Amino acid sequence: MSMDLNDYTIIKEGEAEILMHAKNEVFYNKTQVNNRDMSIAVLRTFISRWKQEHEALLSKRNKSAAKLPENNVTVSEVDDTLNDSDVNTEKSNEECEGPAEKSQDDTCTTSEEPVKTEGKVRGELKPPRVLEALSASGLRALRYAREVEGIGQVVALDNDKGAVEACQRNIKFNGSVACSKVESHLADARVYMLTNPKEFDVVDLDPYGSPSVFLDSAVQSVVDGGMLMCTATDMAVLCGGNGEVCYSKYGSYPLRGKYCHEMALRILLACIESHANRYKRYIVPVLSVQMDFYVRVFVRIYTSASAMKNTPLKLSYVYQCTGCDAFHLQPIGRTVSKNTSVRYLPGFAPVVPQECSHCQKKFNMGGPIWSAPIHDQEWVTNILSDVKSMKDRYPAYDRISAVLTTISEELPDVPLFLSLHNLCATLKCTSPSAVIFRSAVINAGYRISGTHVNPLGLKSDAPMEVIWDIMRCWVKNHPVKAQPADQPGSVILAKEPVLQANFARAVASLSKAQAKKVARFLPNPERHWGPKLRAGRQITSKHISLLGEEKVNGCLSHQDSELDAKRQKIEKLEDAPAES
Repeated sequence: MSMDLNDYTIIKEGEAEILMHAKNEVFYNKTQVNNRDMSIAVLRTFISRWKQEHEALLSKRNKSAAKLPENNVTVSEVDDTLNDSDVNTEKSNEECEGPAEKSQDDTCTTSEEPVKTEGKVRGELKPPRVLEALSASGLRALRYAREVEGIGQVVALDNDKGAVEACQRNIKFNGSVACSKVESHLADARVYMLTNPKEFDVVDLDPYGSPSVFLDSAVQSVVDGGMLMCTATDMAVLCGGNGEVCYSKYGSYPLRGKYCHEMALRILLACIESHANRYKRYIVPVLSVQMDFYVRVFVRIYTSASAMKNTPLKLSYVYQCTGCDAFHLQPIGRTVSKNTSVRYLPGFAPVVPQECSHCQKKFNMGGPIWSAPIHDQEWVTNILSDVKSMKDRYPAYDRISAVLTTISEELPDVPLFLSLHNLCATLKCTSPSAVIFRSAVINAGYRISGTHVNPLGLKSDAPMEVIWDIMRCWVKNHPVKAQPADQPGSVILAKEPVLQANFARAVASLSKAQAKKVARFLPNPERHWGPKLRAGRQITSKHISLLGEEKVNGCLSHQDSELDAKRQKIEKLEDAPAES
């Protein structure tokens, strides 16, 4: 198929290049370079871990197989025992009950067929297969294929014919490596994933809007121990702008607190877990990020009916006071251990009275949300070190390294966070510096950290009673004007502090990154850095705020020139019969 390159713009990102038509035919957003760079960094670490886990499994099998003559145990029994005991390679009942003569494509976990030789079990690990379920131009799939070492086949799907044609055009444009590794298909991602269960080591979902309709099929398409990468850009819904819509899509009710962006992450994780549980599967988050105008989570998916029972322990409802910043978490479930048995029971309730004990106002209830850790700190450390060692290969290095640095210093076991400015707004007082407040919390015997979601957010395991006591002590040294007695701030300040705060500067009041003055929150690199129009929509003058005046004017002039060309063609066709 011939094409005029003058109609296209060549866009280079990383090692991939794509051809973009002047019309808004196929979706592309330059802002998502942060998303793509972060995904490549996680994918590199995942492949490294994947190989290590495979080697560890083979080592266990070899050691056990060497003892066969002594114990008179068959190799298959050894394999079954090891697979059952290894969490990362746990098999589902359906897979393990199959016939012994399974083909290589039907094997469990690491997509490899153990070969029994002289009492030892040897297996060859296949390169991981990646599915990009919503590929559009195919830029992400091309970057995976060209930049990630050790990657196997990358399947790029789209249900738009124009997008698939563009993707195939871009694959050819990127040469032999792309042609050998990337394949593009016109298909509904949901149907394709359902008809290819446990076929892909990595599934990447990056839809325009909500991923909720794809999650049920996505969790079935990932192999045991595989990775699901998922983006949600419908932040207005997830952050409480339309709570009823969020509940219909994700099964959780959001609250409009300062922590709403972290709550959005936790709502998405709870939704993925819910879909996974229906198939005796569960998730283990390794990294969860809120950047720009979206949230992005990276989770590994395993199959285990017994481990799945722990899901209620990882989910909680949130009670948010309407008068002050106090919030409380209500776990859905709990366990009771007796000897070697464990009983799963409903969580104790209520965790809060009808009225807030601090300001006497009512509570709003939201959730359920994922209240377990949303990052694996070991993974974060490995990803960050990998990014720093290959900084020249990440176009958005500054941004993703800043985000990963901040995440590496977060308290992993503290859900949600407080805003120091909101606390002060409730009391109508001047704000202490973050260092002074953090010192007071540390001196009281509690932990505190920042959060990557908000530069003013503070995570702490200190109860709200301690937080308000610290603020009462601060107000005593920095008096405020008298307020009406029924105001939340007046009710809080009317009580005497039980804890006498110590505002002496603590050694740990600054994180390592802050002490070294490492940039953690960077401004946008250019104007109009945000969401873009859905593919196929006509660009008009009202889109200047999204795209910028220069971009809009260029598109409008291109549209005008096309209209003029069409008019000339029509005029020629009308004049042709008259001449004849």
